[in-house]
Amino acid sequence: MNCSRSKPIRLFFVVVSVFLGSVVHVRSEDVGERWGTEERERDYYPIVNIPLPKDTVIEAGAIAVLPDRRVAVGTRHGEIFLIDGIDATKPLPSFHRFASGLDEIFGLTWNDGAFRVTQSCELTRVWDSNGDGIADRFETISDAWGYANYHEYAFGSKLDAAGNQFVALGLSASYYSHALNRGFIMKIAPDGATTAFASGLRSPAGIGFDEHDSLFYVESQGPWNCSCSLKAVSPNSFHGHPASFNWYSYSPELGPVPEMPNSGSRITIEKSRVKQLTPYAVIFPYIRMGRSITAFTVDRTRGKFGPFEDQMFLGDYTQSILMRATTENINGVWQGACYPFREGLSTGILNVEFTPGGSLLCGGTNRGWPVRGIKPFALERVQWSGKMPFEMNRITIEPDGFNVTFTKPLEPTVASSAEAYTITAFTHPYHAGYGGPEIEQHRPGVKSITLADDGLSVRISIEKLEQGFVYEFDLIRLRSKDGEELLHRNAFYTVNAIPDR
Repeated sequence: MNCSRSKPIRLFFVVVSVFLGSVVHVRSEDVGERWGTEERERDYYPIVNIPLPKDTVIEAGAIAVLPDRRVAVGTRHGEIFLIDGIDATKPLPSFHRFASGLDEIFGLTWNDGAFRVTQSCELTRVWDSNGDGIADRFETISDAWGYANYHEYAFGSKLDAAGNQFVALGLSASYYSHALNRGFIMKIAPDGATTAFASGLRSPAGIGFDEHDSLFYVESQGPWNCSCSLKAVSPNSFHGHPASFNWYSYSPELGPVPEMPNSGSRITIEKSRVKQLTPYAVIFPYIRMGRSITAFTVDRTRGKFGPFEDQMFLGDYTQSILMRATTENINGVWQGACYPFREGLSTGILNVEFTPGGSLLCGGTNRGWPVRGIKPFALERVQWSGKMPFEMNRITIEPDGFNVTFTKPLEPTVASSAEAYTITAFTHPYHAGYGGPEIEQHRPGVKSITLADDGLSVRISIEKLEQGFVYEFDLIRLRSKDGEELLHRNAFYTVNAIPDR
């Protein structure tokens, strides 16, 4: 195991990023105007600070729950802390430093008596062989990729049902692929055999399994990506950025090199010519739904976290917020929606994970780039108060529109009126430039509304439903039967396929 490399002064990269538009100062009103107020969110999902040991820096890049219900946190400083008591009503947890000497941990899972740790340079098995509570064995499972630049992060998934693990490799300096397999997703089998699985990544920030146990990764806004997104990963898929094409000759398992995409086109057009190209499954409109989304987890708490069982929860680094996402497979293509959830976190969020008690543990840092949260690093627990929020629960597509479910029954008079539903649409260019505008904006008319008998869902038929567009829902006029307004009025659905009638 050798992760040594020089760390250039990050201020240079911050200045460059600001110039390119990737990070700028975010005003509270930029988020607050589109989201519910933090004060209202607090009634349903209060944030509890987890006190950290004095003079200890814990910049959580990865989180895992152990069989004994302790929580393990891997940090950007390369340490692993074991935490006991994190779910206490007034937490004063104990922290035990289990391991150190690793490097920027962005993947952590427990398997067969040891940690599998994804660090920038390798996937490492870490365990305590003599039972003294301190890791003393560090074994390389796989180092089948290059590492020479500080921005060449690696993000590791949990294990799939067959015991495989997937590692998403960011590009060199976030633009190029100067080191072996950068821009690839690698598959590591239980015996350590490593193969290339997918290509075309730019700057991933998390990889794992959605509510349907399908593999997804988080992509950041930048070249060939006008917004952050969730992307569905299948064998030999290409995810939009051609920088990693030069490594195909080392990985014949990927098949032929994809056709070079045409910059300035549309993702739907290029998909017809570049057969391996996979469209963005869920687009997070830039600024309105985050600027640098990060790792995700799925709510399997069986109601301990409220009404969003089997939904994905994601953090955002720059805006220090949490979001939800749902996915569905239509005609063999993944797509879905994203929804606001909670603002007001104390630092830039790098990772989230549900605790044994059913709260959402959030950790991160402000190191390297400016963030909205005021703390340099923090661990916080978001918990459900037991009060039911009035929210859009899930949006799914129909042949002529959408079906929207809610957490509370709708007041039927307004909910039955087409005027209560404002839906707009836009798409992005698919181009080599950094980020990009929302284009071809239009407002399809609402043709009809069908309210379910129980008031918990509504089917919306619209005049024109098009592939390759993001549909924004603004439902500010709706009220619940008991007179509440929606906690969050907006949601966004990405259409890649339309179901048959």
